[in-house]
Amino acid sequence: MSISSALSSALSGLTANARAAEVVSSNVANALTEGYARRELGLSTRSLGGEGAGVKIEGVSRVLNRSVLADRRLADAAAGNAALRQQFYTRLEQSIGTADQPGSLTARMDDLESALISAASRPDSEARLQEVLDSATGLAGTINAVSDDLQATRMAADQEIAAQVAALNDALTRIDELNATILTQRGVGSDATALMDQRQLLVDRVSAIVPVREVMRDKDQISLYTTGGAVLLEGNPARIGFSAVGVITPDMTQTSGALSGLTLNEVPIRSTEDGVLGGGTLAALFAVRDELAVSAQSQLDAVARDLIGRFAAPGVDPTLAPGAPGLFTDSGAAFDPLDEVGLGARLEVSALADPAQGGALWRLRDGLGAAAPGDVGSAAILQALAGAMGAPQVPASGSFLGAARSASGLAADLLSQVSAARQSADDSSAFTGARQATLAVALASDGVDTDAELQNMLLIEQSFAANARVITALDEMIQQILGM
Repeated sequence: MSISSALSSALSGLTANARAAEVVSSNVANALTEGYARRELGLSTRSLGGEGAGVKIEGVSRVLNRSVLADRRLADAAAGNAALRQQFYTRLEQSIGTADQPGSLTARMDDLESALISAASRPDSEARLQEVLDSATGLAGTINAVSDDLQATRMAADQEIAAQVAALNDALTRIDELNATILTQRGVGSDATALMDQRQLLVDRVSAIVPVREVMRDKDQISLYTTGGAVLLEGNPARIGFSAVGVITPDMTQTSGALSGLTLNEVPIRSTEDGVLGGGTLAALFAVRDELAVSAQSQLDAVARDLIGRFAAPGVDPTLAPGAPGLFTDSGAAFDPLDEVGLGARLEVSALADPAQGGALWRLRDGLGAAAPGDVGSAAILQALAGAMGAPQVPASGSFLGAARSASGLAADLLSQVSAARQSADDSSAFTGARQATLAVALASDGVDTDAELQNMLLIEQSFAANARVITALDEMIQQILGM
């Protein structure tokens, strides 16, 4: 080997060592950076005229287990979906309240029944009649509050859908731009790994909203497809459409056209879990808005209907005219079976028994249809009202089992359904969360190991010193030759 070729080899070694030191330094510095993939320097033998001429830098590559990454992304979507469902049922259960909580639905039912029994024992007591009115008002208010909370939950879901659709469109646009920039960087021979890290983070965000599969293309380009088969990015990014509303009432649904669904490139698509964008947080928000909250409202309306029917039943208050509402009303009027949706929000105590609305307490004792006060010692109607609360009755609507139960029993059944759904959602969330955490650990194990990187740095330093020593020796040889 000539002196010049030896010098060239040593210089190439120094260059490679310097670049390797940069890569290791970058790995150590970004060990905790989200989305960062460990770098490796690619080296190969350089030859000139069939003889070795040092080392050639092939480039820097990202070390990433794409199979684990793909599974973790799907796990992210499933965990986010389960968490939103769990949050819905937890909030609903808290809104209804458990039997041991003052002000809960079942406690309000028991309070009214107890107040009626107490008033029947002393029908002449204004204080006990007032307690009946307060208990009835509290019960109606609790049912109203649960209904209002359900609509607030639907409204929040609608707003979050709009935010996630906007984030999804923005992320797809930026991924497409990064694809183009990475292609340009490759064309001029520049390192585009940092841009790939940014693109990976954006794909992670997309996959939490809508589970996707990433497909590698030539020259480090990527395409994105949902697990449901929709094309989100193939040459050009897809455009998802959605329109939020300003207010949501119980009667508003997507089927009626009052609420927006999704479009993909201006083509309407299903927004349900079995749709092409199902499986992530976006589908879960639609489920909360269009299915879970709607179903819960239907059950609550059934409880309100049952309550109205008990106090308007024949024989409970003989002073009522046929078709007239009893103690509980639909916004002050009689209940129309064809207009049950949202009844829980409209449930009110009859103004005839409320002094604050021009009524009188004595009507609780003498009948809502009575024209004048009767015998203050008569407890027949109060006893009938208390009996109506406790009488076994099959609900006229809702998805309750067909067994007869009291008003308190029906409220307890509603809470039981919600608690069972919440427990199931807890189990699902725990499972998907554990799977997500396990895959995250597995992916991190392929990340930066600082101990290994520091060992590599020691080897690089030794190699650098060896190449430097070769150059020093060559310099001494040249000096001796020139000195001759």
